[in-house]
Amino acid sequence: MNTPEPLTPLPRHLVEKAVREALEEDLGLAGDITTDPIIPAEARGAAAIVVREPACIAGLDLAEAAFRALDPDVAFDRIVDDGGKAKAGTAIARVEGLTRALLTGERTALNFLGRLCGIATLTAAYVDAVDGTGARIADTRKTTPGLRGLEKYAVRCGGGVNHRFGLYDAVLVKDNHIAAAGGIGAALSHVRARGGHMVKIEVEVDTLDQLREALTYPIDAVLLDNMDVATLEEAVTIAEGKVVTEASGGVTLESVAAIARTGVDLISVGALTHSPRNLDSSLEWEQ
Repeated sequence: MNTPEPLTPLPRHLVEKAVREALEEDLGLAGDITTDPIIPAEARGAAAIVVREPACIAGLDLAEAAFRALDPDVAFDRIVDDGGKAKAGTAIARVEGLTRALLTGERTALNFLGRLCGIATLTAAYVDAVDGTGARIADTRKTTPGLRGLEKYAVRCGGGVNHRFGLYDAVLVKDNHIAAAGGIGAALSHVRARGGHMVKIEVEVDTLDQLREALTYPIDAVLLDNMDVATLEEAVTIAEGKVVTEASGGVTLESVAAIARTGVDLISVGALTHSPRNLDSSLEWEQ
């Protein structure tokens, strides 16, 4: 059975920044012109956050922060933690505080939960599909601009692992880099001249001949791009455990198990963050 990565909470500054910007977008210059005229300022209420379908949970820090930004004294009680599973129709949290804050913050809280739970739930499905193979499911940089840190956190909640976060924390020499530089060797010589000793280097290869060439250089990983299962099996044999092997390109829930059985170390799936379906959740008022 695959062992999940330890779940490190989201940094507080990322949570507060995302929530602040989301609330500013929703409230604009005039505030909530529906809730404020209807609800007295001192009125208090309580509600449960309910998932309407089976879910892997992610984003509760953001939901809590959305309500707390509007009512610093709000009580937010988690029933299921991030990374946990919930059945359809069950409550994952309960919130109590000023009624205006609960009603005004509702959509912001649910938007974050819907997006991040959707990513975590899809990731968990991929992780379950490769269970027992030793392969790990990784994300990509195909994320929503401005939300990468949150979306990659949701992947971890679903049991996946993170690929590089940006262009700054790891080297990935892709096909266009190789073409522009005039070959794998030329591209790597420039990287080695500029990169620090702590920087990992991965090279994307499309063919077994490219793989053999890449392995003649001091690299850490190879990205086996759009290879069929038979070619992936041969690539793993050629690599002989000398570098980390990563399969990528067109991976689906239907194909991921067969890819995992080839012996690759990682399978990166762009769909985790570019094509998840938002999870259906709601704020159920308690009378």
